[in-house]
Amino acid sequence: MAATAAATTTKAVVYGTLSVVYVAFLVNLLIQILRKAMDIRMHAINDYGRIIHEFDPYFNFRATEYLWEHGWKEFCQWFDYKVWYPLGRPVGTTIYPGMQITAVVVNQYILPDWSLNDVCCFIPVWFGALATLCTALLTYECSIGIVHSHNKQDNNISNNISNNISNNIKHYEPQEFGSILSHIPIVNVVYKALFRPVMQWLHKQWNKRVLGSETIGFGNSNPPFTTRLASPALECGLFAAALMSVVPAHIMRSVGGGFDNECVATTAMTLTFYLWTRTLRGSDDNAKSAIMWGTVTGVAYFYMVLSWGGYVFVINLIGVHAAVLCGLGRFTTKLHRGYTAFYLVGTALAIQVPVVGWTPLRSLEQLGPFAVFLGFQLLEYCEIIKRRNKLSPKQTWILRFQVAGGALVLAALLGYAFVPRTYFGPISSRVRGLFVEHTKTGNPLVDSVAEHQPASEKAYVQYLLNIVYIAPVGLVMVALMYFHDASSFLLVYGAAAYFFSHRMVRLILLTAPIGSALGGVALGHVWSWMIRSLFPYGEFATLRLGLRDILSSFHSPDEKKDTTHLAAQKKKAGKNARKKDASTVTNAAGGGAVNQFSPILVVLRLIHLGIAVYGILLARPYIPEFMEQAEQVAIQMSHPTILFKGTTRDGKEVVVDDYREAYWWLRDNTPEDARIMAWWDYGYQITAIANRTTIADGNTWNHEHIALLGRTLTSPEKEGHRIARHLADYVLVWAGGGGDDVAKSPHLARIANSVYRFICPDDPTCRTFGFSSRGEPTPKMSESLLYKLHSHGLVPGVEADKNRFQHVHTSKHGKVRIFRIMSVSKESKKWVADPNNRICDAPGSWFCKGQYPPALQKVLHQKQDFAQLEDFNRDGGSDEEYQRQYMENIKGVKKNVVDPGTKKTPPSLKKLSTKEIININEHWEDNEDTTLMWELISSNHKNKMFNLLSERPELAHIRSKDGRGPMWWAHENDRQKIIRMLKHMGVSEVDQLDGEGLSPLDMPGKKE
Repeated sequence: MAATAAATTTKAVVYGTLSVVYVAFLVNLLIQILRKAMDIRMHAINDYGRIIHEFDPYFNFRATEYLWEHGWKEFCQWFDYKVWYPLGRPVGTTIYPGMQITAVVVNQYILPDWSLNDVCCFIPVWFGALATLCTALLTYECSIGIVHSHNKQDNNISNNISNNISNNIKHYEPQEFGSILSHIPIVNVVYKALFRPVMQWLHKQWNKRVLGSETIGFGNSNPPFTTRLASPALECGLFAAALMSVVPAHIMRSVGGGFDNECVATTAMTLTFYLWTRTLRGSDDNAKSAIMWGTVTGVAYFYMVLSWGGYVFVINLIGVHAAVLCGLGRFTTKLHRGYTAFYLVGTALAIQVPVVGWTPLRSLEQLGPFAVFLGFQLLEYCEIIKRRNKLSPKQTWILRFQVAGGALVLAALLGYAFVPRTYFGPISSRVRGLFVEHTKTGNPLVDSVAEHQPASEKAYVQYLLNIVYIAPVGLVMVALMYFHDASSFLLVYGAAAYFFSHRMVRLILLTAPIGSALGGVALGHVWSWMIRSLFPYGEFATLRLGLRDILSSFHSPDEKKDTTHLAAQKKKAGKNARKKDASTVTNAAGGGAVNQFSPILVVLRLIHLGIAVYGILLARPYIPEFMEQAEQVAIQMSHPTILFKGTTRDGKEVVVDDYREAYWWLRDNTPEDARIMAWWDYGYQITAIANRTTIADGNTWNHEHIALLGRTLTSPEKEGHRIARHLADYVLVWAGGGGDDVAKSPHLARIANSVYRFICPDDPTCRTFGFSSRGEPTPKMSESLLYKLHSHGLVPGVEADKNRFQHVHTSKHGKVRIFRIMSVSKESKKWVADPNNRICDAPGSWFCKGQYPPALQKVLHQKQDFAQLEDFNRDGGSDEEYQRQYMENIKGVKKNVVDPGTKKTPPSLKKLSTKEIININEHWEDNEDTTLMWELISSNHKNKMFNLLSERPELAHIRSKDGRGPMWWAHENDRQKIIRMLKHMGVSEVDQLDGEGLSPLDMPGKKE
């Protein structure tokens, strides 16, 4: 007896020590992962310094500066007249200020010695690591299950620290993870009546006849379809963190210097999701805990609302998940209290954000979660009546139908009587574009944005790497083996993320957390199965990983036998379990014993260990390959568009800083009140760097105003000058090839024509504005102001009228050209500057928008306000004829681009696999093959190129040192037949970017 007690006590100490060492090992790994998450996002800062990237980040930085200098009150009442001239913009009520607030708080209280610019450059890096941690927590929470609580205290634990913990923490029994099959009608009948009993019988026979015990399982004490706390939650979270730290879909919006909303919002989103799943932990009637965690989830959601307009996705996803649980028959008091607390707190805080206001209760995009909230109240009312009156299932269903019917009738009557027709706002074009084909949004402004293109299979592989193959495994495991309230969220999130990212390539960033989480679930369980080979069967579950479990592991089983959920089973085992020889172990699940040194178990453990070692050796080469791919993609994504590295013809590497140089020129050589006309893409940078007034920027809040800008630039030079002289002092254009203004000009014409229909009569897509197949500008293009300024002095015979536009500056490498507008209307400029000509919403108010000068009224009277397809509140005509023509023409344009025409592409051209294409695209170098392909495309040798690609299809995907390849060169030289040939071979126009961050579609459609 004494020897046995000593042996069990020694074993408890050994396992407690192993637990401490193992947890310390996991914590150290997590720290290394978080460091890697920051290091991989530092390439841009290390290579280019602490500079802000792209376009939108410059607006965010300027807004942060204003908040820092003027404080929150003035920030909320900031009407900026340096943008959207002459109208201005109320910034404080049209911005999601979460990131700006974060930057100011960090700079003021945490890093006061840093400059605000440096803090803004590093915030994406820091929050990239925080999002990694939150994803790990989400995965951890979805990999454990807790249900029944015990309030009794563990008085038998002698250790004071452990006793204190047990007095203050509820003890929970492990939940039996189930299968989604048990919740699907009809399927659940087959599952419960046939599949589950068969699996249980097979499991029992395996234990009894092979292992010699009915309670010992092969590597797990529980059947695989009822896995308990042996679920390796920590390992799953750790693997999820490892994937999230380097996955390109996350890095794309969190590189150093990329001070954009998504870098903070991803952290806020994953934190909200983690807290929501944490709310669902505990027993079905665990109301107090659900209310507390639901409230905390609402606060985290508030930070999400502050940070990004994508909060609509978050509130809808949680609402859908709650509805799915209800539909699967898992409606409980816990779910009701948790969702109610979350929705009330989250919505109450969200409406405090100026840009949001009452939108959660007025927008059709957010009425779904509100409907779930109301439905839950009705269901809970029915449950209360059911418990009080002890209703039968049939009576309960009758009550539910009666309550639901009455509520619907009452809502309809109240809505008809009190809700005005215009109360509910229309669905926005961007949201509508998620449910229709990209080219069918009906809004040429939305359709002009490249990142609104649908994602392809190659895009998922590019942004998720090997996760695209691992995540589905985790999805299946969660659905079939580890399904419960919290883990079911991963299924809903996975389906939603895939759907929306498939509709819009930009939203692939939503797949990073869920892909990493599901990948972590799969890898965590595989890792757990592997390391079980190192432990006696049935004892891996005794390796405690919680704080209380670690402390209590140092006490003998006799001291703590009454503190676990297995106490009754251990008492039943009684003296028989304590009399076993030291060479046997007591199963953690129920007191069975087995000789660990029996021949059959020795063989099984050796096989188990061999498979584990083989699996590790098999996976070992993929780990450095995965990390190398992630590193290369991170480097490519770290190239800022505002400056980049290039190579001269003699091979010398140079930094092209033309854009900032041009903005600095404006700052240093123009009056402070100078107004700069440029396409809206560059407005943020001009205002932030040059500190000059701009006509439009990336906020794109006023379609008609952007159309006026588009009309000015795409109109004939004389007409364009007549408008420009009343709006601006200078015109800035991007030139030098690539994605310059001429390449974008067809989109400018379409947007202008959506309001000024005479620009392209009966042609909503302005197919006559562009270049011919021979690379020559069409008459409308050649006459346009934009083409004249872009090609002034560069193309023979093209000169801007010096009496209207004076060329004053061209950047070092010709990327930017600036022209002074002659004969500027001083009367119009003075009229706009007069505060008396602004329209205030109330006397003495700060909200006073500007007006167009009287001289432009004749031009403005020619416009036709653009009618969105989804704007059912608009009075008057719906503009159906224009929309119909636009749709038909867009379809025709798409067919002309995609379909090779009546002459089919020869079938002998081979299409490589996605993996082969990715491997080729990873290598950028100048060699004989890239030179040959460039020469064939530039010389338009279609037949030679076809013959070459028939023999060597890999050449269609090769990339030169600058990241460009055949598709870039084909677009640059407008080789339409070659483009069709390359498309047939699987070469994408959208998913690949060169060293400057340009896609093939960004190349000009003409030969320079």
